[in-house]
Amino acid sequence: MIYTEVYTAPEWNERECLRYAGTTPQAVSAEERSLFEACLKEVEKKLTYKVCWGRFPVRRTEDGLDFGFFRTESKALMKNLEGCEEIIVFAATIGLEIDRLIRRYSSLSPAKALFFQAIGAERIESLCDAFCDDLKGKGLQLRPRFSPGYGDLPLEMQKDLFRVLDCPRKIGLSLNESLLMSPSKSVTAI
Repeated sequence: MIYTEVYTAPEWNERECLRYAGTTPQAVSAEERSLFEACLKEVEKKLTYKVCWGRFPVRRTEDGLDFGFFRTESKALMKNLEGCEEIIVFAATIGLEIDRLIRRYSSLSPAKALFFQAIGAERIESLCDAFCDDLKGKGLQLRPRFSPGYGDLPLEMQKDLFRVLDCPRKIGLSLNESLLMSPSKSVTAI
């Protein structure tokens, strides 16, 4: 069974936003702070926080792992899942509006586009953290998130994750032929 969750906006982490923008709260000028705060205000009510997920058994084979919908020989994933009997596979997105803002300001105000990129990165990570915190709150013990393209886990696994989670229908997340997700501020992970 695949579940869909809609979240309220997770708490903001200004330090992380600024880190993604390549700076720190102490290094930001008054002008940059004003621009950053204007970006936060512009985006705050435009994001959606959606996750779809499912639980699958882990079966070890001679040469790797079998999840029923995907088999892999990834040594890094095998090590990460050592001792696990099942996995939770999920996809998360904060929606298309952040992509629109980044695109709009790329030529009008590159500094704003940079801040929107940083805000989007912080927002999607905060959503993933909130989802994982919810799972921990249900008594589950979690390993670090592991996404297609990490280490020796092939990026092509994205196709299998999208198929099993039905991402386009469940949360409006699509995958192109180059394996890029749209909206761009999205994550898939085990």
